Amino acid sequence: MTVNEKFEDAQRRVKELKAAPGNDTLLELYALFKQATAGDVSGSRPGMMDFKGRAKFDAWTAKKGTTKEKAMEAYVALVDKLAS
Repeated sequence: MTVNEKFEDAQRRVKELKAAPGNDTLLELYALFKQATAGDVSGSRPGMMDFKGRAKFDAWTAKKGTTKEKAMEAYVALVDKLAS
């Protein structure tokens, strides 16, 4: 399987997890997904009262500079860990 195929498979499998991951893990999944699909974060940081948007933006910002392939590989590895 190519990295893209593994990534697409992981996206399908993450929706089928038996238990919902914790918030930190969800943020990590979000950040890796966004980095893999959209590249480095763009735009401005959400306002002070948008706690969820701010947390997501910060998690994605932490992945800045990570290549799309590396982000895909990390996403797949995290899903594999959660599924086991």
